[in-house]
Amino acid sequence: MFKNVFGSGFIVRTAHVILTWVITLILFLHDTDLRKQEETGDLFQPVLFVLLVLISVLLYFAVSLMDPGFVLSDCRDLEFTLGITEETQDMIPPTTKPLRQRRCGHCLLQQPMRSKHCQTCQHCVRRYDHHCPWIENCVGERNHRWFVLYLAVQLLVLLWGLRMAWSGFTGANTWQLWLRGNGVLLGAAAVVAVLSLTVFLLLGSHLYLVSLNTTTWEFMSRHRISYLKHCGVDENPFDRGAMRNLWGFFCGWGTVVWEQVYYREGSDTV
Repeated sequence: MFKNVFGSGFIVRTAHVILTWVITLILFLHDTDLRKQEETGDLFQPVLFVLLVLISVLLYFAVSLMDPGFVLSDCRDLEFTLGITEETQDMIPPTTKPLRQRRCGHCLLQQPMRSKHCQTCQHCVRRYDHHCPWIENCVGERNHRWFVLYLAVQLLVLLWGLRMAWSGFTGANTWQLWLRGNGVLLGAAAVVAVLSLTVFLLLGSHLYLVSLNTTTWEFMSRHRISYLKHCGVDENPFDRGAMRNLWGFFCGWGTVVWEQVYYREGSDTV
């Protein structure tokens, strides 16, 4: 389920953890509200902040090291996973949408619908979304919801940290003195502000795409994907309505047979 922590991406993961705890330490060493509450014995918010930081780091490693949904089997195993056998093949409704199973030219396995080969991971990934250099892993069927949860927790931590950094700035008579006393905190606040904007945009875009039941890859490369390029501009064969899409994404477990969803949608429109 999890990949080797010392494999590719070790430097990126180490840098992420170091940056996270260095900024956290800076917030506690300067005259921020966190430090003031700690000094007065009011430990609720400081402890809660550290716990949220710890949860964000744990979620980061979970998403980074988790199997995103690699396609490791072929033929019978693929048919078993998809639920498509000779006995059930005739039960699939007819559709006017042309489709043929595609064999990956890299790993030579048959690709389930919505999967794509990742050149970096060297595997086909089920319900492929994108390869994220931040976590040095693909975002796919198995870890996508955890990736979104991680972004939500990370955004909460970053916004809270930005608020704490702002509370730690102290006044001075000149800019030189102000920078001397607040330079390190200012640098940390700038990093947190940039990361906050980045995570906010990422979280917003992923929630939007999830509400449509589409992936980043499908959204960006729709015209090149065999099962989508024959659909209309506003047609999404996997869309079941925003609420059902969100419920299925966050609360549904197990492998979804996207071929059956695709064919059923096609039969409904005939």
